[in-house]
Amino acid sequence: MIKIAGLTKQYGDSVKALKGIDLEIGRGMFGLVGPNGAGKTTLMRVLAGLIRPTGGRVEILGHDLMTAEGKRAIKALSGYLPQRPGYYPDQTAAEFLDYIAILKGISSRRDRQRQIAELLETVRLDQSDNRRIESYSGGMKQRVGIAQALLGHPKLLIVDEPTAGLDPEARVELRNLLAATAGHCTVILSTHIIEDIGQSCDDVAVLSQGTVLFRGSPRELIARAQGYVWTFTTSGERPDADLTVVSTKQLQDGVQYRVVGHPGEQHQAYKVEPSLEDGYIWLMKQTSKA
Repeated sequence: MIKIAGLTKQYGDSVKALKGIDLEIGRGMFGLVGPNGAGKTTLMRVLAGLIRPTGGRVEILGHDLMTAEGKRAIKALSGYLPQRPGYYPDQTAAEFLDYIAILKGISSRRDRQRQIAELLETVRLDQSDNRRIESYSGGMKQRVGIAQALLGHPKLLIVDEPTAGLDPEARVELRNLLAATAGHCTVILSTHIIEDIGQSCDDVAVLSQGTVLFRGSPRELIARAQGYVWTFTTSGERPDADLTVVSTKQLQDGVQYRVVGHPGEQHQAYKVEPSLEDGYIWLMKQTSKA
C-alpha cells in the first residue's frame, strides 16, 4: 500500500532529517517510534504531502508522491492529524468540521452534515458539538482532530504524537479510537510513547537520527532484550555507569533498580522478562555503542 525507497530529506547544507528510509506499510495500524529529533515528524509531513523530500521515492495507493498529479491524488485519499493541530477556538466542533470539509472539497451541504454527524458520534462528541472548542479538554480537542482527519473517508490516516500531553484515560480512549479506525484504512501512528505502540500496533519501525533501526512486531522488539534485563536492590548507591536504568523504586530496605545491560556479580541481580520498553531501550543502547 505504501512503498518508501531511499527517502532523504535535508534542510540547508548540514541538517539531514532523513537518511535513506526504506519501508513498506500495509493495511492496519503501523507504529513509528523513536526519540525526539529522530525524523518522525519529517517523515509524517512528507507522507502527508506537506514537504518535498530531497531524494528517494514514495508510492501511496499506487500514486507517485513525487509528481504533482500523484500528490493531489494522495492528499484526496489521506487524512492528517499534525503534532500541534490548529483550531479556531471560538467555533463549535460542528462549525470547525464543516469548514474543514469545505476545504477538502465536500461541496454538498447534505453530505457534509451527514459525515459530520457520523464522525462526531464516532469520536463521542455528539453531545458536545455545540460547545466552543476553547472549552474542550485536551483529549476532546484531539478527538476533534481525529474527526477532521477522517472527513472524506480517507484510505490513509497519518497521526503525529496524538497522545502527547493527555491524561491516561484520554490516551486510552484515543488509542482505542485509532485501533477501530484501522479496521477500514491504514493508520500510521508516530509517537515517542512506547506504551501506545505496544497497545495498538502489530507492525513497528524504530527511527533514530533519520534512519530505521528496527522493523518488525512488538514481540520481536521485546525479544531483542531477552537475557539483558535485570533487577536488583541496593542500599542507595547507583548502578554501574554501563548499565541503563529503566526504572527505580524506593523500598523500605533500599532502592530497587530495573536495568538493561550486563550487571556485575556485586549487584546480586536477577534476570526478569523484558517488556517492550526494555526492548526499545536495549536497541537504543546497542545503537549508541555502534
